[in-house]
Amino acid sequence: MDPQGIIIWLVIGAIAGWLAGKIVKGGGFGLVGDIIVGIIGSVIGGWIFGSYVVALPGIAGAIIGSTIGAVILLFVISLVRRAT
Repeated sequence: MDPQGIIIWLVIGAIAGWLAGKIVKGGGFGLVGDIIVGIIGSVIGGWIFGSYVVALPGIAGAIIGSTIGAVILLFVISLVRRAT
Protein backbone atom coordinates (compact mmCIF):
# COMPACT_ATOMS: atom_id res chain seq x y z
CA MET A 1 0.00 0.00 0.00
CA ASP A 2 1.34 3.42 -0.88
CA PRO A 3 1.71 6.24 1.71
CA GLN A 4 -1.31 8.11 0.32
CA GLY A 5 -3.50 5.03 0.80
CA ILE A 6 -2.33 4.62 4.39
CA ILE A 7 -3.08 8.26 5.16
CA ILE A 8 -6.58 7.97 3.67
CA TRP A 9 -7.12 4.77 5.67
CA LEU A 10 -6.08 6.53 8.90
CA VAL A 11 -8.23 9.59 8.20
CA ILE A 12 -11.31 7.48 7.46
CA GLY A 13 -10.62 5.45 10.61
CA ALA A 14 -10.32 8.61 12.71
CA ILE A 15 -13.56 10.06 11.34
CA ALA A 16 -15.46 6.78 11.77
CA GLY A 17 -14.12 6.27 15.30
CA TRP A 18 -14.99 9.82 16.28
CA LEU A 19 -18.53 9.51 14.87
CA ALA A 20 -19.03 6.17 16.61
CA GLY A 21 -17.86 7.70 19.89
CA LYS A 22 -20.47 10.45 19.47
CA ILE A 23 -23.25 7.99 18.59
CA VAL A 24 -22.51 5.48 21.35
CA LYS A 25 -22.57 6.93 24.82
CA GLY A 26 -19.13 6.94 26.32
CA GLY A 27 -17.50 9.66 24.32
CA GLY A 28 -14.19 10.08 22.64
CA PHE A 29 -11.12 7.96 22.87
CA GLY A 30 -8.51 10.42 21.67
CA LEU A 31 -7.01 10.46 18.21
CA VAL A 32 -5.22 7.10 18.41
CA GLY A 33 -8.19 5.39 20.05
CA ASP A 34 -10.58 6.79 17.44
CA ILE A 35 -8.32 5.57 14.64
CA ILE A 36 -8.10 2.07 16.14
CA VAL A 37 -11.87 1.87 16.72
CA GLY A 38 -12.50 3.19 13.19
CA ILE A 39 -10.11 0.73 11.53
CA ILE A 40 -11.54 -2.25 13.41
CA GLY A 41 -15.00 -0.87 12.62
CA SER A 42 -14.13 -0.72 8.93
CA VAL A 43 -13.21 -4.42 9.02
CA ILE A 44 -16.52 -5.23 10.72
CA GLY A 45 -18.47 -2.95 8.38
CA GLY A 46 -16.76 -4.41 5.32
CA TRP A 47 -17.58 -7.91 6.48
CA ILE A 48 -21.24 -7.02 7.13
CA PHE A 49 -21.79 -5.07 3.93
CA GLY A 50 -19.74 -7.53 1.90
CA SER A 51 -21.84 -10.42 3.23
CA TYR A 52 -25.09 -8.76 2.22
CA VAL A 53 -23.74 -7.44 -1.11
CA VAL A 54 -24.59 -3.83 -0.32
CA ALA A 55 -22.37 -1.40 -2.19
CA LEU A 56 -21.30 1.76 -0.42
CA PRO A 57 -19.29 3.63 -3.05
CA GLY A 58 -16.66 6.27 -2.48
CA ILE A 59 -15.18 7.84 0.60
CA ALA A 60 -18.59 8.70 2.07
CA GLY A 61 -19.57 5.04 1.76
CA ALA A 62 -16.34 3.98 3.44
CA ILE A 63 -16.99 6.38 6.32
CA ILE A 64 -20.60 5.19 6.69
CA GLY A 65 -19.64 1.50 6.62
CA SER A 66 -16.74 2.06 9.03
CA THR A 67 -18.92 4.07 11.40
CA ILE A 68 -21.61 1.38 11.46
CA GLY A 69 -18.97 -1.25 12.14
CA ALA A 70 -17.40 0.89 14.88
CA VAL A 71 -20.79 1.46 16.53
CA ILE A 72 -21.32 -2.31 16.57
CA LEU A 73 -17.84 -2.78 18.04
CA LEU A 74 -18.46 -0.22 20.81
CA PHE A 75 -21.86 -1.75 21.55
CA VAL A 76 -20.32 -5.22 21.95
CA ILE A 77 -17.53 -3.79 24.13
CA SER A 78 -20.11 -2.10 26.37
CA LEU A 79 -22.01 -5.40 26.71
CA VAL A 80 -18.82 -7.23 27.70
CA ARG A 81 -17.96 -4.56 30.25
CA ARG A 82 -21.43 -4.83 31.84
CA ALA A 83 -21.20 -8.64 32.01
CA THR A 84 -17.91 -8.59 33.89
